[in-house]
Formats: sequence, structure tokens, C-alpha cells
Amino acid sequence: MTPINPLQCLALADVKSVDDDFHAAFRGVIDIPPGAEIEIRLLAASWYNAWLDGEWLAEGPARFPPIHPEYQVFRVRPAAGRHVLAVQVHAEGVETRIVDKLPSFLWCEVLAGGIPIPVNWRAVRLEGYAGKVRRINVLLGWIDWCDTREIPAGWQAPGFDDSAWRAPVGVAVPIVEPVPLSSGETRRTFLAAKPIAEGRLVEMFGYDRDNPPARFFLRDLSPRDLPPQGVWRRYDLGRIRLSRPLFTLDLPAGAVVEFAYCEALQHDRVCPWISLSTSDSCNLDHYVARGGPQEFSTHGPRGGRFVEVHVIAPPAQVKFVSEQFIDRGYYGETQGAFACDDPLLNTIWTTGVETHRACAEDALTDTPTRERGQWAGDIVMVGMELAGVAFSDIRLCRRGLHQCAQSARPDGLVAGMCPGQYGYLSTYAAQWVTACVHYWELTGDRALLEELFGAAERNLAAFAANCGPEGLGDGLGWPFVDWGYVKNPGPSDMAVNLHYLVALRDMVRWCGVMGRPERAAHYADLGRAMEGIIGGYYAGEKRAGGDFWDRIGYHRAILGLRLGFFAGKDVPDCVAFVKAHILRCFPNDPTAPRLSDPAANNPRLITPYFAHFALPELIARGEMDFVLDQYRKCWGWALEGGRTTWVEVFDTRWTHCHQWSGCPTWQLTRYGLGLSPRYDQGPGHYRFVLNPGSLRRAEGRLPLPGRTDSIAISWVRTGSGVRYTVVTPVPIHIHFGSAVSAATGDVVAVSGRFEAEISLPL
Repeated sequence: MTPINPLQCLALADVKSVDDDFHAAFRGVIDIPPGAEIEIRLLAASWYNAWLDGEWLAEGPARFPPIHPEYQVFRVRPAAGRHVLAVQVHAEGVETRIVDKLPSFLWCEVLAGGIPIPVNWRAVRLEGYAGKVRRINVLLGWIDWCDTREIPAGWQAPGFDDSAWRAPVGVAVPIVEPVPLSSGETRRTFLAAKPIAEGRLVEMFGYDRDNPPARFFLRDLSPRDLPPQGVWRRYDLGRIRLSRPLFTLDLPAGAVVEFAYCEALQHDRVCPWISLSTSDSCNLDHYVARGGPQEFSTHGPRGGRFVEVHVIAPPAQVKFVSEQFIDRGYYGETQGAFACDDPLLNTIWTTGVETHRACAEDALTDTPTRERGQWAGDIVMVGMELAGVAFSDIRLCRRGLHQCAQSARPDGLVAGMCPGQYGYLSTYAAQWVTACVHYWELTGDRALLEELFGAAERNLAAFAANCGPEGLGDGLGWPFVDWGYVKNPGPSDMAVNLHYLVALRDMVRWCGVMGRPERAAHYADLGRAMEGIIGGYYAGEKRAGGDFWDRIGYHRAILGLRLGFFAGKDVPDCVAFVKAHILRCFPNDPTAPRLSDPAANNPRLITPYFAHFALPELIARGEMDFVLDQYRKCWGWALEGGRTTWVEVFDTRWTHCHQWSGCPTWQLTRYGLGLSPRYDQGPGHYRFVLNPGSLRRAEGRLPLPGRTDSIAISWVRTGSGVRYTVVTPVPIHIHFGSAVSAATGDVVAVSGRFEAEISLPL
């Protein structure tokens, strides 16, 4: 590890190594030569905001493991002369789902025309922020608790007098030299806000720090007998998102302003607690007003759909000047689209995209509210598929695959959760291998396979070291298969073994791409051994008599079907069992057990996540109409109550925004429009996979990797078949197989417009 140049890292001279939850302000004076484009490179240990000459410039950092920090680059072209770069850094001092625990620092380089120019820095601790009042939860950092009267007014502006501030000191930080961010930057979108409800309030509980969320929630928002002590307003942001309020309020000095956030109203109120946080939670921020017109905004973004602002001041002295929110997200407009003759399916497709968008910032995360964690399962499975059908830029997936490898355990097992609060899951580590190969299929990016081949070998070596004659042991990592999953009896979990076998088979392909036949043979041997173990399990369960399918259960039936362990009559029997199982689970059966919490395991459960594995197997065996009906029943249920993003499981007590529940979106695009990227076979290659069921028509767009335009696809039924039309701005090759006439050919080169009559069923 090459340590970073300590002179490039800045910190306050009086900060002790044990300090955490404080805010520091840095002001850097820059002399810019005439006509120069300025490149500002920024990195910090935790959340920062930056301004240039008083105008907001940037926020960050983009999450990173210490062995691979990535700085953000911001380019501007200011006039020649003196300029001031101001940066506020929140030194959290704790490990979160987003960043590792590191000494507080700010790293900055400024270049003009590619040549570094000096920056004269001054810094001070912002004493108005009270430290360690409350964390949002144990998965995230600290809330804002700020008396703005103690913050130097206008400190970001060029004319501010910082002569009393001190020069920061260079510090050694245990990270390597940073490199440029490998994905795009996040975007800021301003949202106008209008209250959906408002009124006056009365305090009912405790002192301000006794229990801030309880005090907030217990305020009387419809006072009758007590004189009002303040005002409140409630906002609906349309969907759950990662955002921050940006309000201008005209208030008396000492007035208290609190913003609270939640995903869904409880008892018709915004409740500032976060479900399943694994700790106490406090989803609110607290400020004391300086007096007069003043802008109030959180230092970092917060997750939620509904927001309430409470102002504790004489109501007649409270004036709302402007109200808006700033959304933080990675994506702009979608390049993909889907529409068919069923309006509900169209809404379901869009909801999957919006949920994915809500969970995309500097990484693909599981939810913007509870933890903002980058879980491998959210990248490698549904997340990559959703990104591929909606957007042309899927670099967040690439960066996430790298970070899983960079955060590997000493034995080589890639991380299932990183780069903060690291977690290691055997199933996710296996899926990571498949995802790397699939990224190549989606983009043609062979370089990724070259870059991560060594990590893949070390990852699978960790599996091999933990595998015995009966399969994988329990010591490899968290063997997560699905929420509600019930493991088979015996020393080895067969569902985990099945995931491992998929990884071994994909590693054989990977080795072939790398020109390593000897390694391909090695993984093929391991795969055959694992096939023997899994095949022996299924055979043993058959010999045991009784109901074979009920004993192996839904998950092991689906994974066995996926990997070809069933043949002959067992295939339709498996399909029939899976369908019957799904229909006897909630939401299909309202009386069925509910997945109320992560410990509520029960064999009679289904989840949106595992539908990513299950539903394609049914589609491939002629059950598209059953699948479409499941979208309508189960995901239709998830839209009830005005929800606009997907719940994590089929129960409303979990998060209401989880992208891994969005499999109908990618499946409707792939099977409903009919093209699946196969860029591993060459640029612009697609496999024809149309399976429309009883839909009468569909149209949409398929993103082209790295481009802003897309392939337009439409089809309509014509008697016993469909009229299939493709319009593409670039040449592509469609692998039709036997779906079109022999005269057309199995592989059709398309440039511009293509039409064909295709017989059904396919």
C-alpha cells in the first residue's frame, strides 16, 4: 500500500483522535490565471459540502474502501484573480454503512490547465453543531443539532474575514493515493414543495434532548385547550427519495426549527423512527434560528417520502419565505421504456424504475432511508438487471463489483456489504461471480473480467477451503438465501450449494475468456463434484418417499430447476408445485402467514426478491400468463395505499423502498419486448426472447450501453403470430434462432428498421 501524501490531507490542529461528530469549516484562497479551466479534486473521510465564491459546488464523498479511495472532480472556468473555495466537513468518527471509520480529513487538489496551483487554507471548528446528540441509527451517522447563532454568518463568501482562523495541519491518513471516480457524479434536482397539511402545535413531552423523536411525535398538532407554541407543515415528496430540505424562513432569534422524515405516515403523522434499524433511531434534524430571514438545510441528505417541519416560535412571528427540497440521485432521464395493453403492468414497470432510481446515488443501495448500504445482492442480481433495461449508464454496477473485491476478507471471500460495516455472505459472494460475467454480457466490457479475475480466483478458493464431502459448511459466511427461507436438515445448506454451483459454471466461462483452459478444467472438476453432492441430496429425498416437493421446498425446487437437476416428468411436476406454492402464500392468499420481520421464517412464504430467480423459470416453461397474473396480484397489492416505490417484502412493516423487489420491470422488458443483450458475442448482439403470454401488444425502448439513444421495439398480434418491429440507431445483430423463417436466417443483421412476422407460441 502506497500511503497518501500527508501534506495533501488537512485537519484541525486541536482535534483529538477520539473526537467524533463535529463540523469543520475550511476556506482556501486560490489565485486563478486568465482563461484557465479549473479542476477541483475533493475527498474527505465523511460528508462534505463545498462552495466556490459562496455558490454551492459539490457534495460527497463517493464511498470508498481505504485501499481504493476515489476523488470527485469538479470543473469550472471562473474569471482570473482571487477566488475562495469553502468546504464544510462533518467528521462523523464512526463506521457507517457508507464509509469506514477513518481519521477526519479533507483532501483537495486544484489544477489549472492540468498544473497544480497552491491553495492557502484557513480552518475553524463550527461550534454551533452540538456533538453526539443522536445518531440517525447505528447504520448511519449523526443528526444535525445546530444552533446557527454560533455559526459564522456568510463564512463561505469571498469577503468573509477569516483572519482569526488558523492554518490547518497536514495529517497522515491510512489510505492509498486516490484516483478519479470511476462512475458518473450524482445529480441534484430541485423539487418545489407545497404543504399537504399545516397548523399550530403545542409541546407535550420532556426537554429538547430527553428523547427528540418522541418529543417531536407527541406534539399536539391540533391544540384546543393550550395556547399554541409554534406552527407545523407536512409535505409529500411523491415517492421515497434521498433529499434534503432547503427552506428560507423569517423567524425571531432563538426559534427552533425541526425537520422530520418518514417513508409512510403512522397515525396520520410523520414519525421520525426507522423500522428495522437494528437500533434506536432518530430521523430528524434540529436547528436554532439566528433571527430574521435565514436559509435552513441539512448538511447531508435524508431518506423518506413525507417530511414535517415544526417551528417553535410565536405563530404570528413565523413566515415561510420559500420551501423546496433537493433530491440526490445518480440518474437523469431513462433511456428505456415499456408500455403494453395493460395499464397496471405499465405502472408496475415504472414503479420498478423509480424504486431503482431512489436507491441510486454514489452506489446502488438497498434503501435510501434505513441504511443506504451497498449490498452485493442489490448490485449483482436485480439491480444490474433494472439498470440495464432503464439506463444506458450502469457504471454504478461496475464500481460496486470492484468495491466488493477491494473489500474482500483475508481468505479472499468478496464482501457482501461494503465499504462500511462490512458483511460477508456466501450466497452473495457466489452471485458476484455470475454478476461479473453478466456485466460482460450486458456491456461487452471484457476489461472488467481481466481486472477482477484474480479476485474471482481468491473468492472461489475461499469456497473450496470450506467445502467438504457433504457440501459447503456454515463457517464461510452468512448463508442468506431469502427472507423466510427454511434450511434443509443436514450439515450443508443445499440452496447455498446451488448458488455455488452457478458460480463454478460461470467461472468456467470466465476462464475461457481469459484463455486459461487449465483453470477452466479445475472449476469444471469442482462443479462436477458439487453436482454429485446436490444430485445425491435430491435422490435421497426421492427415496425417502412421501411428498418430495414439499420436503425440498420452494427455493431448492426453483434453484434445482434452474440448474437442470430435474428431467422428464419431474419438470412439469416442479412447475406445478412452484405455482401451487406461490398461490398459497400472501398476497395471493390473504390468510397466509406474513413475513412480519426477518425472524419470521416459514415455508409458506414468497418474496419479491426470490421472484428474480423463480419467475424466469416459469416463463421459460410456458407460464407467462401465470407470471403476468402474479405481477398484477402481488405487485398490484404492493401499490395499494398510495405507495409509489416497492416494499422490501410482501409486508408493509419493512422499508417501503427497496429496489430488489423490482424484478417485474426487467422481466417485462426482456420477455415483453423480446431482446436480451449478449455483447459477450460481439458489439450489438441480442438474443430474441419474446414471450408475451396473452398480451395483445407492447412497445418500448432498450438502452444502448454508453449512449443516450436507444433501440425502439414494438409488436402487435396478427392472427396466430405477431408483427415484430425494431428500429435501431446503430447496427445490431439479433439471434432469432428458429423464431423466424429459415429464409431470414438465425442471426439477422439490423441497420435502421427491421420487421418480421413471428409465429406464436414461441
